[in-house]
Order: sequence, then structure tokens, then C-alpha cells
Amino acid sequence: RSWSMTASVGTPGPYRQGMRVEFEVGDLTEQQVDAIVNAANESLLGGGGVDGAIHRAGGPEILAESRTLGGCATGEAKATTAGQLPARWVIHAVGPVWRGGGRREAEQLASAHRRALEVARDLGAHTIALPALSCGIYGYPPELAAPVAVGVLDEFEQDFELVRFVFLDDALRAV
Repeated sequence: RSWSMTASVGTPGPYRQGMRVEFEVGDLTEQQVDAIVNAANESLLGGGGVDGAIHRAGGPEILAESRTLGGCATGEAKATTAGQLPARWVIHAVGPVWRGGGRREAEQLASAHRRALEVARDLGAHTIALPALSCGIYGYPPELAAPVAVGVLDEFEQDFELVRFVFLDDALRAV
């Protein structure tokens, strides 16, 4: 089943259209955008969930380039080629593991989103697709993660034409 919703950030006007924000259920690895964001671990060497799917679909080029990056700290992001994916780049963002909310998880999650968008912008990306960072195996409650992720977008309203949040299944659409 497919589900999507579109909203605009910013005030449309004669000189600027504003950023289009979309939410949809689908496969992140099939997104026709400039950059996709990977829910990476600190090693950047692949894992399960979104990370594993991106590495499998993108091919060995992503892992080969990731090995040269020296890992990535929680709340940070680094870019690689997208290999065989339709995107140009993969932005590997490391979100926090949920530990109850008292260990700066919201701050780290906001930082991971912010850094992913900064890296994409600096590469020249105008369209980007993101998963629900930290909401899988890292256990971040989606209802708490959603306002953090969307809240960062205001800082980038002039930098992107499209920001698409792509969820693996319908479970996150109600958030």
C-alpha cells in the first residue's frame, strides 16, 4: 500500500517557492532524489535495517568509500557515492540509541538530521529522502522523533526543493 502527504515549508512568493516536504511509505533505496540519508551506525560499514538495505542495493562502492571515512560520531553525518542507487549520494547519519530520553537523545537526533541536511546542501543536492532516523533498532519512539526531525527543516527552507521522509511501513504514518 502506498501512502503520501505533502506540505510546504516557507512562504511561497514570486521569488521563492518554498520547500516541499513529503511523507510516504516506500523503499528508500528506490527514491529518485539527489541524496538519500542512511540510518548508519558509527562504523559506517553496514548493518541491518535501512543501513543494510542501502549497502545491498547500492553495491560494493558504498562500503569501499565508507571504509576511507574513519567512522562517524553520533549526531554527525558523512557522504559517499550512492553506487548503483538512483540517487547521486548517500549521506550516512548516525542517530542516537534511545535510552529513555535523559541522555541528550533529542539533541543528538536533531544534530544527525541537521548535519545530514548540511552535508547534502554542501554537495549541491536539492532533493533528499530520509528514513525515520533512530526509530528502528535504536528504539527511538517515532512520536518523539517526528517533531525533532521536522523541526530542523526550517533552517533549510531555502536550500532544498524537496525533503521526503520515507517510511518502511504504515506503522509510522500515524505519527
